[in-house]
Amino acid sequence: MEEWFTAFTLFEKIYWSIALISSVIFVILLIMTLLGGDAEDFDGGDVDADIDGDTGIGFQFLSFKNLMGFLTIFGWSGIACLDGGLSKFLTVLISVICGLLMMFIMATLFYYLGKLQSSGTLKLKNALNQVGEVYLTIGANRSSIGKVSVTVQGTLRELEALTDEENNLVLGNVVRVKNVTDNGILIVELLNK
Repeated sequence: MEEWFTAFTLFEKIYWSIALISSVIFVILLIMTLLGGDAEDFDGGDVDADIDGDTGIGFQFLSFKNLMGFLTIFGWSGIACLDGGLSKFLTVLISVICGLLMMFIMATLFYYLGKLQSSGTLKLKNALNQVGEVYLTIGANRSSIGKVSVTVQGTLRELEALTDEENNLVLGNVVRVKNVTDNGILIVELLNK
């Protein structure tokens, strides 16, 4: 094995080293991702992850996974070019283009995969016009907060509610959500008056 490696020129040794080392790291990242491991802990996280008010994963061109993809394709495409007898300049140019193309493909793939994830965040505006049932008595004319059972985003939830009705809404009354306050309290109205 040592004789095989020492037979290469310095330029070829650099490409082989980059290809082999980055391939091992890339395979480890791939296995961790497929097994559900948190590969982000391996690299300390991406530069633009976990920003307050973030609406989801953005297009992350520069990340550790993408860098490993770049180096892996850079190394192997360079080796292929060298085996094909191309000049050093052309080898480097083709390697860089192939590596950048790989980074773009991986960033695009992770971007669209991230869009498939559900954040799990409850959006109370999705409760508008939903029909539910009073769970705890709601005071008339917004006099006291009660609770309603209503399906929001496919899940039955018990949420705080107020009403503008003239009479208290009691356990079992069927209501419709007509508004949501800024602080997340539902405004409901009696459905069968």
